[in-house]
Amino acid sequence: MKTFRCDCGNYLYFENSQCLACGRIAGYLPDERKLSTLEPWAENIWLATSNRQSYRQCKNWLDYDVCNWMVLERDEHVLCVSCRLNQLIPNLAEPQNVTLWYRVEQAKRRLLYTLYNLNLPVVGRAQDPEGGLCFEFLQDINVRGEFDNTVTTNQSVVTGHHSGKITINLREADHSARIEMRDKMNERYRTLLGHFRHEAGHYYWNRLIEGTSRIDYFRELFGDERNNYQQALNDYYKFGPPSSWQEQWVSTYASSHPWEDWAETWAHYLHIVDTVETAHDFGFRIQGCDISLPQAGVQMGDDYSTSVVFDTLLDDWRRLSVALNALNRSMGLDDAYPFVNSGVVLNKLRFIHQTVIQVNRQSLPAFIPSQNAVTG
Repeated sequence: MKTFRCDCGNYLYFENSQCLACGRIAGYLPDERKLSTLEPWAENIWLATSNRQSYRQCKNWLDYDVCNWMVLERDEHVLCVSCRLNQLIPNLAEPQNVTLWYRVEQAKRRLLYTLYNLNLPVVGRAQDPEGGLCFEFLQDINVRGEFDNTVTTNQSVVTGHHSGKITINLREADHSARIEMRDKMNERYRTLLGHFRHEAGHYYWNRLIEGTSRIDYFRELFGDERNNYQQALNDYYKFGPPSSWQEQWVSTYASSHPWEDWAETWAHYLHIVDTVETAHDFGFRIQGCDISLPQAGVQMGDDYSTSVVFDTLLDDWRRLSVALNALNRSMGLDDAYPFVNSGVVLNKLRFIHQTVIQVNRQSLPAFIPSQNAVTG
């Protein structure tokens, strides 16, 4: 995630809708992938100072102040490209839901920022009514369910994915409820953004793996997804993960089924790419070495080497995650990245990296796992 600059020189962050130093209005321009200050031009028409193009504020910005994305003036939609992916939003008659919805939208827009930055296809329901990407943000009708006192998979609103539809239980945006559930599930990491990245992994498995030539490589690394999914989940919740799960999986939940293994690993890949980009943007140097800009998108040239770029990304991430964990401990906080990735997991991450590159190049040599994968 990059930071941006106001005309006055002050930092602008991804969620900002106003410069806190000079008071200028700021909005994110999806077509430019940047945050820009804005000048009033006409009624709800703003001129972006970064490109002198005219925009309108998203309707969810004007009506509820839960968005900071702009819509090109010539675009007929009243919603930005992020908000128009919503199929169901929370019941706003309940005042606390506006705050929870705002947090959900923040996480969703961070997901979309990374997807666009990686040049991945984001196909909505308008283009693909059956399998296009869309979002539902729902709340439990009663207190029973995932957030009840009993850990159970039988819940009122299930955070999950089905045929492009990502459903988020609104209580995941309630910090105390999410932390309580994290402890009950014995998870060391559970965030709202993590949920979005995980569920997006299911969407991209359908888009990038299912029915393609890469399915055999997938099964070699992750296992056979044709194994009974519901039975696998039942077994996981009944017996837990294998005692040696860290040798093969990025998390305990990844051990439940190959689909969940892919989604968990996909989420970790997005964690890595986004965090390394942030560190690069701030000019981080660790142990005398610069943090490089992650390159898995349109910057690639004919001499692009997937293995070299992944190894650089991995090396930067290993040094950065150690530093982040040390900094968090200095503040009395939990580790930012409480995971140790085995060589098997690193090859899965490498496979995802190469799959992302294949989307950009439309061609890729056969997947070749590292012969010298190092535990990170």
